[in-house]
Amino acid sequence: MKSINLLASAIIQIILFSIIPFIWWIISGRKQLNFFKWLGIKKPIIKDRKKYALTFLLTILLLSFTAFVIVPLFVNSSNMATSQFRGQGISALIPSLIYAFLQTGFSEEIFFRGFLTKRLVAKFGFNIGNIIQGLLFGLVHGAMFVSLSRVLGTIIIILITGIAGYLMGWINEKQSDGSIISSWLLHGCANTIASIISMFNLL
Repeated sequence: MKSINLLASAIIQIILFSIIPFIWWIISGRKQLNFFKWLGIKKPIIKDRKKYALTFLLTILLLSFTAFVIVPLFVNSSNMATSQFRGQGISALIPSLIYAFLQTGFSEEIFFRGFLTKRLVAKFGFNIGNIIQGLLFGLVHGAMFVSLSRVLGTIIIILITGIAGYLMGWINEKQSDGSIISSWLLHGCANTIASIISMFNLL
């Protein structure tokens, strides 16, 4: 039952995160590409496998460092999203995968890397556009903890998740031919690791 409820919640969140991009596409992009390709939902074409793998691992390490080291220093672990799986062991695996890859990973990648990054890069060029996107990604994650942590903790969370957001934009646009599948897998893997740590009370 929990998996079904979480799946329903994930689908609703994906739809909500897709509304603004869909309206924008109808107004400005539907004559050029279909909606999915416009967002970057397509097979990635890897340009440099070594750089790709290094960026993938570095981003997972950054997100994991934030989740396992930084956030617990400033926020009670019971306030973290993955606390819903705490101590449930292997029985929470399917719900955690739904949470990691659909509810958070896919919905956030549609909006931040599929919609925002591509529009900002088209407007300001890659470097500035991707920096703005990464900063917005960091600010949103910082805002989730602003009432739960000290100012220093919020600033650190913004910086680290902002850098991770920049790297996810980079791996998509510079190493995956504009596909958001790379950042989606990366985002989902990082959230799955965080969920497993909670499931087995490893920290």
